[in-house]
Amino acid sequence: MGKKLKHTKIKNTGILYELLTRQITVDVLNGVDSKAIKIVKESFNQNTSLGKELQLYKLLTEKRAQTESKANTILEIVLNSRKRISNSKNRTEKYNLIKKINEAYNATDFFNGRIPNYKLLASIYNVFQNETSQDEYNAEQVMNSKFTVLEHITNNNLEKNKVNDKVLKEYSKKDKDLRLLTYKILVDKFNKKYKKLDESQRSLLKNYINNISNTNQMRQFVNEEVGKVKKVLQYHLPKVQDKVTKIKLYEAVNQIENLTKGIVIEEKQVLTLMRYYELVKEIENVHKRQD
Repeated sequence: MGKKLKHTKIKNTGILYELLTRQITVDVLNGVDSKAIKIVKESFNQNTSLGKELQLYKLLTEKRAQTESKANTILEIVLNSRKRISNSKNRTEKYNLIKKINEAYNATDFFNGRIPNYKLLASIYNVFQNETSQDEYNAEQVMNSKFTVLEHITNNNLEKNKVNDKVLKEYSKKDKDLRLLTYKILVDKFNKKYKKLDESQRSLLKNYINNISNTNQMRQFVNEEVGKVKKVLQYHLPKVQDKVTKIKLYEAVNQIENLTKGIVIEEKQVLTLMRYYELVKEIENVHKRQD
């Protein structure tokens, strides 16, 4: 059967880096100097073992291939590169990294942070561990981890992007009122730097990132915000003259109720609410100019 692979966050270079970058975001939003910035610079530069391993994690999380054959080639090259990284040096650097994190932050809060791509990063760790260890690990575990990585590499979003481009072109021909409901406005502005976000968006982001365990407090916050946004949209609904726009705005009002479902707040729900904030800003600006 082989030895069972035991994965933990504190051993996973990719997860440690994700937690640190998320902590930087929390610190910046809270207006404090982030100790995590120094930790990242010291631990993940091009001269460190962890820095080199992190680049391999990034290759497997960011690289895409059209075919299974190419995906296998990518994985094989990365695994060969991982073999050239010293395990003993890697362990020493990781030990020192954990020590720095424990000195700078509350360990319980820090390591309880949510990682959206946890399964993928855990799978990468497992295949690295299997490839570089003298131990013989459970074949099924190793196989499932490899499948997860390969499926991620071959995942293709081209069709989705084509659909989005088509939508953008279609709505770009419409008038101002209609365009404020489009995907482009909702997404483009959200993707700008944090300083471009308004107070509501910053508050939501701060609550989400700070809410380590996704407690009832976050659910209550989101439900209250949904109520506020819905009320604003309903107020502006009678002012919309274009019939198509009014129908779409009415649909948006109805759809926002979906954000109140479920116990755990998912990242996609946060993104959707961020876009609703953007919609509120746009529709208020449009009607302010019309008044």
